[in-house]
Amino acid sequence: MELELRHLRVLCAIADAGSVGRAASDLGYSQPAMSTQLQRIEQHFGQPLFKRNTSGVELTRYGTEVLAQARDVLTRAAAIGRPAEDGARTRRSLRLAATNSPVLAGMLMRLRSRLPDFALTVSSVYPSSEIVELLEHGAVDAAIAADYPGRELRHSAAVAHRGVVTEPSFVALPAGHRLRHCPEVALADLADDAWFLTPDDGAGWPGVFYEACRAAGFTPAAVHEFLGDHGQLQNMIAEGIGVAVVQATLRPTPDVLVKPLVGTPLWCRYVLAWRRKSPADEVADTLFASAAEAYRTLIAQSPHFRTWASRTWSVAGRW
Repeated sequence: MELELRHLRVLCAIADAGSVGRAASDLGYSQPAMSTQLQRIEQHFGQPLFKRNTSGVELTRYGTEVLAQARDVLTRAAAIGRPAEDGARTRRSLRLAATNSPVLAGMLMRLRSRLPDFALTVSSVYPSSEIVELLEHGAVDAAIAADYPGRELRHSAAVAHRGVVTEPSFVALPAGHRLRHCPEVALADLADDAWFLTPDDGAGWPGVFYEACRAAGFTPAAVHEFLGDHGQLQNMIAEGIGVAVVQATLRPTPDVLVKPLVGTPLWCRYVLAWRRKSPADEVADTLFASAAEAYRTLIAQSPHFRTWASRTWSVAGRW
């Protein structure tokens, strides 16, 4: 088989959808036809690009490398025939801000190919309240923020928002923790543990955590305020210094366990917010679709989340 651009588009569609069936629907193919196409593409490369699982597919390490090159080729192909000076003159800026969100990396990867005429810039802004202020004052065009059930993100009519996903919050424990064999962990059973907590995000955290602790009948024994990268946090958890509420799709290191909480007392919603005057509606739709697809990929790569979901929900849940 001679590799063509349409084959690269098939790979991107499957990776974005996290499922051969969903990708087939997006491209207007039948699922058998899409499966056959993927089989031929993988035969061309000589090894699997995707691993199959119960919820769809996820990229192999080799597949990740091929996909990055495929997106680059498609972007370059789309630019053929555009004079460099015209491209520079018409290229528009799109200023993004994002809180500590798991969807950001996958979202940006998709936006590079879907919005080639935009120069993307990203600012890391932890407090969602500050993100709203940046949007209100026109300092950024769009953002990924967070809020919590019953505490919807507040902003003026100049800003619009749309929920990307509402996910349960899980807990990260050291691999040798006394509750390591429990499929789910009761919040009250962690009353004597020290906690790592991120600071006030202006949207309800850590207030929702302390409310859940009070409802479970305890006040945390000790709290370490922490705002850093996940790698550093997991290193400290692995050493037994404390436990932490984490995003359900977090990939744990070998010495860390990620487990759901009994009764799911904590939820977090990730929100796409944007200025109503700019970007245009179709750009906002692209931002949302890219964020949602990035999250589906995270689910496909999170066996502990899929196990919890299959055990907890008999129908589609909030995500």
